[in-house]
Amino acid sequence: MTSRRGFLASLLAVTALPCPGWADVGDPAFLAAARDGEGAHWLHGISATGESCFALPLPARGHAATAHPRRAEAVAFARRPGRFAMVLDCSRGSVRTRLTPPEGRQFNGHGAYSADGALLYTSEVIAEGSAGRIGVWEVAAGYRRIGEWPSGGIGPHEILRHSDDVLVIANGGIQTDPSDRSKLNLGQMQPSLSYISTGGELLEQVILPPGLAQNSIRHLALSRDGLVAFAMQWEGDPGEAVPQLGLHRRGGAVQLCTAEPGHDFAMKGYAGSVAISRAGDLIGITSPVGGVVMLFNAAGEPVAMHRRADICGLSAGAEGLIATDGQGVIWDCRAEGLRPLQSNSNLAWDNHLIAL
Repeated sequence: MTSRRGFLASLLAVTALPCPGWADVGDPAFLAAARDGEGAHWLHGISATGESCFALPLPARGHAATAHPRRAEAVAFARRPGRFAMVLDCSRGSVRTRLTPPEGRQFNGHGAYSADGALLYTSEVIAEGSAGRIGVWEVAAGYRRIGEWPSGGIGPHEILRHSDDVLVIANGGIQTDPSDRSKLNLGQMQPSLSYISTGGELLEQVILPPGLAQNSIRHLALSRDGLVAFAMQWEGDPGEAVPQLGLHRRGGAVQLCTAEPGHDFAMKGYAGSVAISRAGDLIGITSPVGGVVMLFNAAGEPVAMHRRADICGLSAGAEGLIATDGQGVIWDCRAEGLRPLQSNSNLAWDNHLIAL
């Protein structure tokens, strides 16, 4: 790891840079990867009303992205397991640098910046065995890798900044073959939710009960008051109905949220994204496999289910939630129903809609 003196110098360099902010590139509200009609891949900045503020090319299919907290810069991650992460200057429409994990490591589709923007944290696995790692990159030094920590499990996927000095990580619990992604340990899975300090210390960990050990924790959302919502993907018996949404507050027990009777199998065991509204009164999970979005209230009780083929991206909007699908439609999503905001038949939105 870098020295304290070196880190402070880097922090000063980051904060002193006269770089354009997000308002200078159209004030986008979201980032999302998409494929166009010719098969090319892009990262889009999207306004609060669904218009594209910018589109930057990607070398292959993207998955998720993370936005620098102060300047118009984003990191787009390859679909897992990936070997690239593109640092994009969204004001100039150029690639600032391309990140490559160390030998024997693979990116796992997600990352997060520190609160001050001085560091980038990346979700990674050791290719052989899928042991989880969090890579640490120093932004002011051109995204130089300065260290890594264990993620607290195997197969980590999404990572969020829970507070200024704590990260929360979804450890999926699945060991995969590094060449073909085949799943190797479905009978011995142990998914977990890890809270790790920005110094690399495991502060708290939540493990699902044995009967849900095959419910892989994959994606995360965070409310303004610290509630973590996590989306799961069931690797067990497809004839068994299990919850795909969990809620947790640090120091407390996990709450598992079940669907309304009759909707138990609508998600087909697969939750692709999760989001919490800004007001904290609406929590949603999507399933592109089942073609549904399920909505819950703040108490974790089901309130609505809407059907839409290949719906997956989900994020908090100004009010309610915003969703995207593989047909190029961006939706206003509320308990009352889905309302289209924008539609572009030349685009297929990928799995995630990332709020800035």
